[in-house]
Amino acid sequence: MYDQFYGFTGRPFQLTPDPHFYFESGTHRKAMSYLGYGLAQGEGFIVITGDVGAGKTTLVGHLMNTIDPNRLTAVKLVSTQVEGDDLLRLVAEQFGIEWEGESKAELLRSMEQYLREQARAGKRTLLIVDEGQNLAISALEELRMLSNFQLGGHSLLQIFLLGQPEFRQTLFHSPTLEQLRQRVIATHHLDPMEPEEVEPYILHRLGKVGWTGNPSFSPDAFEEIFDYSEGVPRKLNVLVSRLLLYGAVEQMNRITAQNVRSVVAEIEADRGIDAATLAPLPVEEVVAAAATAVAPTPAPFSPPASEAPIEWPRRAPEPAVDGPAPFAAPAEPAPVPPDAEEIVVELATEAAAAPAPTAPSVDPEHLAALEEQVASLEARLVEQDAALRRVLDLLIEWVERDPDNAPNPATSQTWAA
Repeated sequence: MYDQFYGFTGRPFQLTPDPHFYFESGTHRKAMSYLGYGLAQGEGFIVITGDVGAGKTTLVGHLMNTIDPNRLTAVKLVSTQVEGDDLLRLVAEQFGIEWEGESKAELLRSMEQYLREQARAGKRTLLIVDEGQNLAISALEELRMLSNFQLGGHSLLQIFLLGQPEFRQTLFHSPTLEQLRQRVIATHHLDPMEPEEVEPYILHRLGKVGWTGNPSFSPDAFEEIFDYSEGVPRKLNVLVSRLLLYGAVEQMNRITAQNVRSVVAEIEADRGIDAATLAPLPVEEVVAAAATAVAPTPAPFSPPASEAPIEWPRRAPEPAVDGPAPFAAPAEPAPVPPDAEEIVVELATEAAAAPAPTAPSVDPEHLAALEEQVASLEARLVEQDAALRRVLDLLIEWVERDPDNAPNPATSQTWAA
């Protein structure tokens, strides 16, 4: 795809969080400071919240890459909508503890034994729980109980909680979570990036895949990118990825604000498609849909049944003539009738007295039927254009999910053309 056209070593704006592309914006720098402070304390809860796509998962991935595994055991749990007992089983599974057939008391005893063994080996244990907004109150209470495990006056388990803004509302306003709130030693909310951070963010991620200046971006392009993405990293990644694909298809070496506006219009048009058309299709169906959508064929026009088919008058064939050419002048002029002048005057009088011809009447129902068919054809063309756009997106997603499906460099230039 575009990474081959521009000579990149990878896709810098993929949606899957990758700590390799971590960019330290102002708000992420503050979050890392709080996480570092929490690790230094070795106890309690650290709470990090942020809107969808704010970069919470990438932040935690970067943190885990900086942790020394010989000194700290860190496990991550992406929570689902579970109650307290189910959460304990999920945590035990992350710790490598057998939980099937165990009662809750036995499971807690096994988990405490595991944490004590880690502490005796000189290692601390960190539990990172993502998507905290999905946790039930009972599950949060079980996490608080796990934080009670101690050895020699030191906590055996430290917990980081990550979630969307509504999790902050639940945590700090639920009357049943007062004891957990008292264990929270630091909180931070990830804000969107500032306008001046968009350009460094894009160039940082491009630099990770060997970008050497192609394509370049005009200054107003970065402004348009910020206006649409509002500084949210995931929205920004989606837009820039589509921009690079657009540039590869059009074989562009510079991306301008006008190009950004064109791609934004395409993205917004895609959002107007019926949700039923957005379901993923098997590859065979995608290819078949692409083949039919490339050249849409409008329905043939058929006149109303009440009208007879129009037959155009045809010229009678001329008989074969032997001898002189058909248009040769007669040898002698035709004789003029003696009363020719009276006949001309009579014909002129009849023509003057005859009523003027009227325009043919138009059947309103026929006209309405024609307008309805034209509107139907236009609607079909719009639908098929939207379907073609969606098919292209599905093909792109399919290739990005499996890099082996991507065209080889020998054919990429032909595709881009």
